[in-house]
Amino acid sequence: MSEEFSPKLAHLNAERVHKAAPGGPAAALPATVKLRHRGLLLSFVLMVLLPATAASYYLLAVARDQYASTIGFTVRSSDSALASDFLGGLGAAFGSSGSGADSEILYEFIRSQEMVRRIDDRLDLRTLYARFFREDPLMSYEPGGTIEDLTDYWDRMLRVSYDAGSGLMEVRVLAFEPHDAQAIAAAVLDESSSMINGLAALARDDATRYARADVDRAERLVSDAREALTTFRLRYRIDDPEADIKGQAGLLNTLQVQLAEALISYDLLTASVQSDDPRIAKAENRIGVIRARMTAERDKFGAEGQGPGGATYADAIAGFERLMADREFAELTYAASRAALDAAVAESQRQSRYLVAYIHHSAVEKSEFPQRSLIIAVIAAFSFLAWAILSLVYYSLRDRR
Repeated sequence: MSEEFSPKLAHLNAERVHKAAPGGPAAALPATVKLRHRGLLLSFVLMVLLPATAASYYLLAVARDQYASTIGFTVRSSDSALASDFLGGLGAAFGSSGSGADSEILYEFIRSQEMVRRIDDRLDLRTLYARFFREDPLMSYEPGGTIEDLTDYWDRMLRVSYDAGSGLMEVRVLAFEPHDAQAIAAAVLDESSSMINGLAALARDDATRYARADVDRAERLVSDAREALTTFRLRYRIDDPEADIKGQAGLLNTLQVQLAEALISYDLLTASVQSDDPRIAKAENRIGVIRARMTAERDKFGAEGQGPGGATYADAIAGFERLMADREFAELTYAASRAALDAAVAESQRQSRYLVAYIHHSAVEKSEFPQRSLIIAVIAAFSFLAWAILSLVYYSLRDRR
């Protein structure tokens, strides 16, 4: 190798060529396979042919067929308008109706560990994906793995496509058996629908939570006001002070009439009999009794008068009116809070979101994965590209020496 790269030896070889054919064209040396040529060929075999051959053997002879089941859906609100025709309906029914935030949440949920755990509980994903581990260890799930390992494998067997503009989402699930792929896709759709229903329920709860709290406070106000009014009535032993006052006023009016009649009778009597007549004394006594009763009844309404329950009528009326005002205010507040709650519930139900599937998990009849020809071509192309780059780097460094 040292002689091959010696400049002096190269010069002597050139002179030998010219001497071999004096006066004529220089004769070319016979081509010989150098060590570097053998190394280049060996590297081509190791870097290109061997990986392509190994990949071809594995994909064609070992790898199990994988079946794909596809589902498509979108998140839709109940307040969105229905499509009037089929052609324009896709955009109206699916494009504008889906909630972007809910779709993004759903996109992350499908790829999450929670989704893997739920489907594993329903279908035993570990067994489904590890069924052919001994035959196809590279493409199968290794038994005994953790939930994190199963989630990583789930990312390999799942492809989620989401269009943020239209809100459409497609999910492709791979499995080693057609019915397994269909069952997993159905489970993904069911769990996604349950998740969206949960979000809708949470939104309804958030929308009505404060309204329900206002109703509860209003109910307590009404209850307290009615209880205070009942306590007042029991204390004063009267149902309605105003009605009692009206009764007292009626009694005074009656006494006033009786007093007027007694005075008229007294005047008539004094005009027709002697002053020592016993009937005059009786009439005077009756007039005095009536006037005393009227005075006693009027004193009840004074500052020192005794009303029901030992309190004055002024205090009783003031307390009763205050309690009645509190009860009326509490009842009005309760009615308003109930109306607000009913409106909040109606609005939350009107804006409820749910899942609409436009591609259902139909039966799978043909295996489409793994894409053997494509994978082999990609491996061969990248291997050849890597070999070519390394070869060019080698010769570039060699020419610089």
